[in-house]
Amino acid sequence: MSAGHVVIHYHRLPDRYERFEQHLVHRTNDCAVTLLDATSIKRTIMIDGEPALEPDASVVWFTFRDAWHDIGRFHTLDDRFTGVYANVLTPVDGFDTAEWCTTDLFLDVWQPAGGGDIRILDADELAVARAAGSIAEATARRAEQEAAGLVEAARAGAWPPPIVAEWTLERARGHVRRQGGVR
Repeated sequence: MSAGHVVIHYHRLPDRYERFEQHLVHRTNDCAVTLLDATSIKRTIMIDGEPALEPDASVVWFTFRDAWHDIGRFHTLDDRFTGVYANVLTPVDGFDTAEWCTTDLFLDVWQPAGGGDIRILDADELAVARAAGSIAEATARRAEQEAAGLVEAARAGAWPPPIVAEWTLERARGHVRRQGGVR
């Protein structure tokens, strides 16, 4: 287990960039668990008419070595767990360091809390990027394969991995408090 922070350089094609700093709460050889205290989103992310993530709400993130996705445990501002959200992205460069770099590949996978229907989000955004030439065709196909594979694994009961259920928001915050962090 490691304490500290990780800085994430997050690129979104064709030319958007965001920098995130998150608490590193747990690290294994293959997975890093981080806590984002408060999202920087400006408006609530709604999925199927329900709030999935609100401005300033917390997210527990799971980043996996060499994986083409990460996973977030999403919450509302009052800390209600809403579901599991996977970003399809390039494998994180710098996984073993405190500074990561990755590129978002548009597609996301959503599974609401309570085991509702899992589905792929933002296929329209990938189609626009493809049409604009903002993403290489091979990369777009790889993103589609990743999203479809997550859905298939979820329907077979093999996704998300157990570590996602183990590291709740309460547990991540407790770790940060013990390490002298915020919240």
